[in-house]
Amino acid sequence: MEDEKYKGDEAAQQPLTADELAELKDQVINIRRVSKVVKGGKNLSFSALVAVGNKKGMVGIGKGKAREVPAAIVKAVENAKKKLIRVHLTDTTIAHFVRGEAGAGAVILRPASKGTGVIAGGAVRVIMELAGIKDILTKSLRSNNPISVANATLDALKKIKDPGCVSRDRGKAKGTIWQ
Repeated sequence: MEDEKYKGDEAAQQPLTADELAELKDQVINIRRVSKVVKGGKNLSFSALVAVGNKKGMVGIGKGKAREVPAAIVKAVENAKKKLIRVHLTDTTIAHFVRGEAGAGAVILRPASKGTGVIAGGAVRVIMELAGIKDILTKSLRSNNPISVANATLDALKKIKDPGCVSRDRGKAKGTIWQ
């Protein structure tokens, strides 16, 4: 019975095929100039936060750091591809209300009716669009640091449960499980 219970989670762990990797799109969330003070002065470098997704339920974020912006973005994209997660979508939205936290950032995600659009800003909007979520209501709480907000958003997306698995576990119809 436990094997049936977590089949959705096993699908999330499957490695990506070459076709899936080719259709991934990336978008820069934030670029910061950072400096390290050394004996001879300051060493400048750039830190990039990038989101990667296929707009069909897969999304990931990554950070990269290099002396130039393009190199930092390339490193961040490679890092994000290693951290892809699968999101359980219900039509154009998510199945249920969920809250994610990471560090000082907290994000609330609420399903929305068709035609609402993505009501989000900053890092949350980028991640929702790359995940393929077209209708959602979001609220970012506490910190407005893009890294904390992006990590909190991914935490919330990881917590979304597949309605089919939940209905099977509870022995209820799909339409009545979150009412």
